[in-house]
Amino acid sequence: MKDNRAGICTLLIAWVMALGGPAAAFAADTLLIHGHIYTGNSQAPWTTALAVSGTRIEAVGSDAAVQKHRGSNAKVIDLHGQTVIPGIVDSHMHLLYGSFALHGLNLSTPAASITPEKPQLLIAKLKEYAAANPKDAVLFVRADFNSVPPTTPTHALLDQAVPDRPVVVHNTSEHAVWLNGAALTMAGITDLPVKDADEEHGVIRDASGHPSGVLLEAAMQLAARAVAVRVPVEDQLSMIEAATRYLNSFGITSVVNATGDLAEIGLYGTLRDRSTLSVRTRTSFGAVAVQHHLWPGFLADLDQARQLYHDDWVSANLVKFFADGGTGLIPPLVYTPHDYEALVMELDSRGYQLMTHALRADSVHMVLDTYERLEKAHGPKDRRLRIEHADLIDAEDLSRFAKLSVIADMQPTFCCGEEGLNLDPTDVVPSDRWHSLEQSGAVLAFSSDWPCTWPPDPFVSIQETATRQTWKSADTANIAGETLDGAANGGASLTGKVYVPEERISVADAVRAYTQGSAFAAFSDKQVGTLEVGKLADLAVLSQDIFAVAPETIGKTRVLTTMLGGKVVYQR
Repeated sequence: MKDNRAGICTLLIAWVMALGGPAAAFAADTLLIHGHIYTGNSQAPWTTALAVSGTRIEAVGSDAAVQKHRGSNAKVIDLHGQTVIPGIVDSHMHLLYGSFALHGLNLSTPAASITPEKPQLLIAKLKEYAAANPKDAVLFVRADFNSVPPTTPTHALLDQAVPDRPVVVHNTSEHAVWLNGAALTMAGITDLPVKDADEEHGVIRDASGHPSGVLLEAAMQLAARAVAVRVPVEDQLSMIEAATRYLNSFGITSVVNATGDLAEIGLYGTLRDRSTLSVRTRTSFGAVAVQHHLWPGFLADLDQARQLYHDDWVSANLVKFFADGGTGLIPPLVYTPHDYEALVMELDSRGYQLMTHALRADSVHMVLDTYERLEKAHGPKDRRLRIEHADLIDAEDLSRFAKLSVIADMQPTFCCGEEGLNLDPTDVVPSDRWHSLEQSGAVLAFSSDWPCTWPPDPFVSIQETATRQTWKSADTANIAGETLDGAANGGASLTGKVYVPEERISVADAVRAYTQGSAFAAFSDKQVGTLEVGKLADLAVLSQDIFAVAPETIGKTRVLTTMLGGKVVYQR
């Protein structure tokens, strides 16, 4: 009996070691010690050390406890008291457009915005950029310009700078593009109407029917399709790879792409397979202000993406709607409520997560109504329905986010102009109602909407949630349409005023929205969003303690190190 018991004990020990029990746990690859680590775990929000084994967190606790997990060849990182937070999950951005903008010429930065009101300076900058990039098949530019006819610019100004190569200028809103003559030709835009009526509606033409060069909303797809063909795939991959490294410099480790298609998802899959993708991606199907149609090709692409891409690096199963646009004095509606509801019902029945862009308060109301009818028609389910932006919310709709389990995905950097984001300056309803939503029990997810904001700095956003300081840009004062006065964008500077201070939230709450809330919104909360045993080791080491410094200085925070799955992908 003794021999049998001894054999059983030996076997049990072997099993425990194979399953990663205590005997096997003392073999971490990396230890971070002597830190000020915010775990996000409500039961133990702060600690000093953690151990990483492979791609995952093996231990979290005191220095002494974590040191016991040290493997024979483990790397030990002494944090010297530096603050660590979970990796930022930017839950709404446009990585491909951001890649183009990062590679291209950016005329709208925190320092200044060069608009068509400074034509000679704009021409000089573009000429200089074109000369420095002679091999680029398309020249990409990011700029602020009017999207309200008849004040929109024309291709003639761009032609003065570059007459022989396509120039595609993305409006900072990403709801309009401005093309030179060569780009109009590339996109097949002539004096004749284009075939798709929705696209033709957004082609700005002069009184004689000649295309001016500006494409609004759905018409942007004319340029996007041409760019996808004209720019070599390897060039696109190179730009995306550079962009993901850039995102790492802000502590960003995961993103949700708020536009995309099967071809774009394939680019991320290629970089994943090459081991050069340095952010985790979840990509929606949808194009700016374009109506979905359940054509066989679209449904086949959705299904193929779900089958092929569902790992920690590249995932899909998400559809993006636009309830309204983002141009004009009042953003245009994209769907009738009936058409929108029919699509939502069908795609939910097929098991897709849904997200909907809504800027106008009436659009938010329509989306909430539709989501409510969806829940009643199809029954309860963990859908994680999302509304993107939700800048303006009628008072009676605030509590419905929590009641209907709808996630509010918001971009704090858009705040705050002196009138907030009100489309009507006489409207007394405040925008950016983070505190009210949070108090009602709604889940907040934060994001940059990059490249609509520049840079995609989460710490500028966190500063704004804690202060709600107002910003004003003289450079964009004459740009018609929705206010452009966001935090440190387009040459904006602080006015010394505060916008609706009662809607502030704490730094800890903002960090949770940028980590746990955003991870939840992306169905990745079991993998990332907090620093807990078993989760992926995605984290950022910061230059200052954002939880303790004056809120007005949080935007000065720099990321010192970004770790993704236990691997350092950025070091300052």
